[in-house]
Amino acid sequence: MMSVTAMKERLAQRGRMTEDFLSTCLDGRPLPPRLRESMLYSLQAGGKRLRPVLCLTTAALCGLDVHKALPFAAAIEMIHTYSLIHDDLPSMDDDDLRRGKPSNHKAFDEATAILAGDGLLTDAFWILAQTGVEPVRLLAAMKELAHAAGSAGMVGGQQWDMLYTGKESISLQELQTMHAMKTGALLRASCHCGAILAGADQNVETAVAAYGTALGAAFQIADDILDLVADTATLGKPAGSDAEQGKNTYPSLLGLEKSREMAMGKAAEARKALSGLVGEEADFLCALADYTVMRTA
Repeated sequence: MMSVTAMKERLAQRGRMTEDFLSTCLDGRPLPPRLRESMLYSLQAGGKRLRPVLCLTTAALCGLDVHKALPFAAAIEMIHTYSLIHDDLPSMDDDDLRRGKPSNHKAFDEATAILAGDGLLTDAFWILAQTGVEPVRLLAAMKELAHAAGSAGMVGGQQWDMLYTGKESISLQELQTMHAMKTGALLRASCHCGAILAGADQNVETAVAAYGTALGAAFQIADDILDLVADTATLGKPAGSDAEQGKNTYPSLLGLEKSREMAMGKAAEARKALSGLVGEEADFLCALADYTVMRTA
C-alpha cells in the first residue's frame, strides 16, 4: 500500500514531466503572438495534471517507458485545457475564474479564447502523432481518445449539461450518464490509452479501463461536493457556481452524505478493478483513487 505522501510525490513528479513537455510544445511554430500567449496562458495555469499522469502511469504499469508515452499524455492535457477554456465562455458556464486566475476570455477576449481552444484541440493530435510506439498501437489509442473527447464523450456531455442546467429535476441515471460523458470519458481514456500504447493484453486493458470509469465517477462526485463545501480561494474557481447556475449535481439530487458514500463506493470500485495487478504503479493508482475523494481542492 502506497502512503499518501509517496502518492503525492509521484503525482507531482509526473505532473512536472508533463509541464516541462508542454512548455516547449509550441516552440518553433509560426503562431500569431497573441494566440500563442493565450494558449500558453491556460496550458501553463497549473493543476494536478491528473489525466496525463494517469496515461503515463498505466503505460508504465503495462511495461512502457513513460518518456515514450509523454507526447500522448501531454496531448490529453491539451485537449482537457481546450475544454476548460470553452466551458468558461459566456455562452457556456460563464465563469470568470479558473485555477485562481482570470478565465482565458477575461484575460484576453472571447474570440481569442475560442481560437486558443481550437488551436489546443487540433494541435494535440499533431503532438500525439510524435509518440514513439508502433503505429498500430498509436492509431488504436488515438481512436480511443478522439471518441472520448468528441460528440459521444466530452463534447456531448457538455451539451447534456447545458440542457439540464435550470431543469428542476433529472434522474440519477441522467446525471450519471451526463457526467460519464463530460468528465468520465476523458479520464477513462487517459487510463485506457496508456495501456493501449504499451501493448497490454486484453484482460489488463479491460481492468485499466474499468478503473478509469470508476475513478471518473468518483472524481465528479467529489467535484460536486467541493463546489458546495469549499471556498473560492481553495478551489481556484468560483465556489457555489453550480447552485448559482441551476446545475443538477450529486448533492442536489442525493444530499451531501449520500454523495460522499457514493464517491467512496466508486473509489472502492476503482481499486477493485486493479486487484489482479501488482507493483508500485498499481499501488499508486489505488492510492490516487482514495485521494480523489478525500481531496480538498
